[in-house]
Amino acid sequence: MSFVPAPISRFFHRMASPPHFYCLTNKLLPWLTVIFILLLGYGLYAGLYLAPTDYQQGDSYRIIYVHVPAAWMSLFIYVVMATAGAIGLIWRIKLADIMVICSAPIGASFTFIALVTGSLWGKPMWGTWWVWDARLTSELILLFLYLGIISLYGAIEDKRSASRAVSILALVGVVNIPIIHYSVEWWNTLHQGPTVTKIDKPSIHIDMLIPLLVMAIAFKFYHLIALLQAAKVELLKREQNSQWVKTMLESET
Repeated sequence: MSFVPAPISRFFHRMASPPHFYCLTNKLLPWLTVIFILLLGYGLYAGLYLAPTDYQQGDSYRIIYVHVPAAWMSLFIYVVMATAGAIGLIWRIKLADIMVICSAPIGASFTFIALVTGSLWGKPMWGTWWVWDARLTSELILLFLYLGIISLYGAIEDKRSASRAVSILALVGVVNIPIIHYSVEWWNTLHQGPTVTKIDKPSIHIDMLIPLLVMAIAFKFYHLIALLQAAKVELLKREQNSQWVKTMLESET
């Protein structure tokens, strides 16, 4: 007996259907792209021009409008990968396996951006490009996890076996996520403590906070757009001999 309501079960069944996913993606992508451009444009304008100058760091702090959302995305995407990996391992859903491997390059890119912008910000603030503190080291490990998943998937010829292997690796590596998040509280690091996620009140001025949150939302839309695009390509590769793909190609020619 299933404990999942029938409408919800039907919804997930449809979303797991490759033809339905492909058609829905084609409809969503133009709208998602427009929303992303609007959010990104406003976020950059408000962060770089409208937000006030910091009384300690001057205008150099404005790199947070790229660095912080990229760092958040590096963690968020890995959690998405681990969740999709668990779904793929338990319910054998093909689209979940595709989401894992298609998310990895996007997550690696955001992690790399976070590390580079962090170094650029750290030089004038700390006087050095890099220090082996807990957060920087654990973020670097996250980048290696992303690259390891990409390499492992490419090294295994049977893509079903490769999907299972990278899903397991993603689940094992998820232990690094809380380490990154709580590193500034567990250890003495150069990174400042929580400012936006404080329960009582954020320690950042509202005029600085709003552009930061807008940029974070814009980056999430970018991730969704890039993920759907990559998933479409990967899905067509895996389903190239399926009848629905042949029917679709015939209708387009």
